[in-house]
Amino acid sequence: MLDLGCGTGASTAALAAVLPGARITAVDASAGMLERAAAKPWPPGVTFTRARVEGLAEAGVEGPFDAVFAAYLFRNVTDPDGVLTTVRGLLAPGGRLGVHEYALGGRRVDRAVWNLVCRGLVQPAATALGDGELYRHLRRSVVEFDTVDRFADRLRAAGFEAVRVLPVPGWQTGIVHTVVGRRPRTESEAVA
Repeated sequence: MLDLGCGTGASTAALAAVLPGARITAVDASAGMLERAAAKPWPPGVTFTRARVEGLAEAGVEGPFDAVFAAYLFRNVTDPDGVLTTVRGLLAPGGRLGVHEYALGGRRVDRAVWNLVCRGLVQPAATALGDGELYRHLRRSVVEFDTVDRFADRLRAAGFEAVRVLPVPGWQTGIVHTVVGRRPRTESEAVA
């Protein structure tokens, strides 16, 4: 299992909890985030590597992996199509990709709710705590990123199949989604 953009290890911990005994390679570009992640207790088989997602090979991250998970990563990379191609190459045939991301649903109400929550609650609280710029970036990055349907199309264009969009329930419906896909089991399956 590859956990891309693992941050402080929250996603890694969730993966380890649902996949006991799995080998998990957790990757993040931030040394500070990885220090915090590595300081936590981990079961055997969980390792951390510092690397930008665009430099996985140079950091020694090699597949094949049965699955790749990325949370809140793709809206922060400069070349999402290139990263998807790299991820597809790291997956074993039939391997699965799960992307959990802020990707607006495309309806005006989705954008309106996101902006209202950010400007009315998140940004004022973050500014009071000294993290205002970080959360202004968050708001902008979500608004400027693909709609969820456009992102799902990127997966298909990168050669993933069985692509599905799973909305998150509650107030985040239309704002946060999990997009899943599978690398074809054979190359002939990919072109069929």
